[in-house]
Amino acid sequence: MPPTSVETTAPLRATSDLRTAVSAVLDDFLHDQTAVLREVSEDCEPVLDAVRDLVAGGKRLRPAFCFWGYHGVAEGLPDAGVVTAAAALELFQAAALIHDDVMDDSDTRRGQPAVHRRFEALHRESGWDGSGTRFGLAGAVLAGDLCLGWSDELFSRSELPADALLRGRQVFNTMRTQLMGGQYLDMLEQASSTQRGAAGAVDRARRVLTFKSAKYSIEHPLLLGGSLAGASTDLLADYSRFGLALGEAFQLRDDVLGVFGDPTETGKPAGDDLREGKRTVLVGLAVQNATPAQAEQVDRLLGAPDLDAEGVEVLRTVLTETGALAGVEELISAQVDAACATLDAADLTDSARAALHELVVAATSRRS
Repeated sequence: MPPTSVETTAPLRATSDLRTAVSAVLDDFLHDQTAVLREVSEDCEPVLDAVRDLVAGGKRLRPAFCFWGYHGVAEGLPDAGVVTAAAALELFQAAALIHDDVMDDSDTRRGQPAVHRRFEALHRESGWDGSGTRFGLAGAVLAGDLCLGWSDELFSRSELPADALLRGRQVFNTMRTQLMGGQYLDMLEQASSTQRGAAGAVDRARRVLTFKSAKYSIEHPLLLGGSLAGASTDLLADYSRFGLALGEAFQLRDDVLGVFGDPTETGKPAGDDLREGKRTVLVGLAVQNATPAQAEQVDRLLGAPDLDAEGVEVLRTVLTETGALAGVEELISAQVDAACATLDAADLTDSARAALHELVVAATSRRS
């Protein structure tokens, strides 16, 4: 197959232009994969539809960080190859989201049924034999595996020079491995937090946050873009400091939205993170500061599959009254300040610096 690329007649300096270009690359790539899977059977169409619908959403933040990490090295670099490489991050994220929803038993993602629920519904509506739940889980695992493989294929099909792709490959491989490690730590924390107790809960939650989200959301996309462009060691170090600080702030905002966000904005039910028993920094701070009565409420309600609106409100009150919510907001502000200070001092292009400052706001001031 020919390499997937995007035709550009002018630099992609507007966020909307970059989103459009990334979407075009993904559409072309998935069109190619449609032909490949149709050789297997047209019955594979629901798998493609599920992936296509999932990647159609999202804010394209990871491709944006990759793109501007690349353009931070020098003005006037060509856009086409890096847009294709950056688009591969959307397929990698899709794999992570599909598998994460399976592990968390989530019902929705981006306002739609989670992929495993989608396959479960297909089984039910088709009147097929066997367990619809197992069919849904199996379908989601396969869809996630496809996205993981496709992310690698799309990255390799970009039109960047071989030496650039080799430099980027090291970052890409590290990103994929460390995310899986972070996912395991998240699963381990939910299973073992009672035995481990409140001591060290915040530190453990921050470590999970770093490897499950902060690195693959911001630091690694920046490092990928910088490596593709041949960035200096000093600039890559600045990208790492900036990305880790902003990545933590980004995930902390996500944790707040997972508890206090508006479902019409977030696309997930109110308090879904509480129902899933997420051991976030927000929860860690609450447990650390809780009275015995508040700690009992957290133990009883956090992770309850049948947690209702009243239970969600009880936990929200604990998170507020223990100072956990205020503490997370302070941490977000501190990490944003640290990221901006690093960005201002870094030796990168003016256009990239301005764009990355805009992305700081987009990553941490969002409502969904």
